[in-house]
Amino acid sequence: MTACIRYVGHATVCVELDGARILTDPLLKRRAAHLRRAVSPVDVRALFPLDAVLISHGHYDHLDVPSLRLLGRDIRVVAPSGLRPLLRAYFSDVVGVREGDEVTIGTVTVRATHAVHEGARPPFKRSEALGYAMLGSASVYFAGDTDLFEEMSGLVPELDVALVPIWGWGEQLGRGKHLDPTRAAEAVSRLRPKVVVPIHWATYLPAYRGLLRRPAFLSNPGPQFTAAMERLAPEIEVRVLAPGEVARLPEPPR
Repeated sequence: MTACIRYVGHATVCVELDGARILTDPLLKRRAAHLRRAVSPVDVRALFPLDAVLISHGHYDHLDVPSLRLLGRDIRVVAPSGLRPLLRAYFSDVVGVREGDEVTIGTVTVRATHAVHEGARPPFKRSEALGYAMLGSASVYFAGDTDLFEEMSGLVPELDVALVPIWGWGEQLGRGKHLDPTRAAEAVSRLRPKVVVPIHWATYLPAYRGLLRRPAFLSNPGPQFTAAMERLAPEIEVRVLAPGEVARLPEPPR
């Protein structure tokens, strides 16, 4: 196998592809602002060595500076160009990108892709939200946070694995543009990957919730997404991972 996917939790995924190890939207702390982790803590040491971090947008559950600082000042950070001034205050190797830009990480090409989401972070109000396509002997698409958009069809041709958000961190999806389990399945039916791994669920919740019982919004989105995929795109393989679990990518054709 040339690659694997480790679902760290929330929108944090460790992608190993052709010898490069790339981490998305690191949220690694037990507590992050008003959120607390509802599953086992992250063993940050197990994520190393890392070649780069991808940041999709500036919201605090996707760009958590305390989590990023656990990875070291010299970690390469790829982020929307509007967030570069913020990140340069903490990290020495920050690459700002816009939609369509490409960055080489080892032998992997990372392409910034379109996303539909209000991703700005005051005072950096012009920062856009992005997804990323990681392209090597296999292809992996990380959607970040996004709503449906027409260009999803053909966004990453011959896509092997899609990492698609299916929920948020609370009882409701909240303000802004997001995917729920059914709309996430519709997104996957447009993307046409060989395999989809649902992300952005089952990990964090408001600190005051779940003290007596596990809230349904931590558990239900996965089965709901699987059921929606059975209706909309049954030919696509769904791999539902709990935080910390690993999936192998399909073997590329020889």
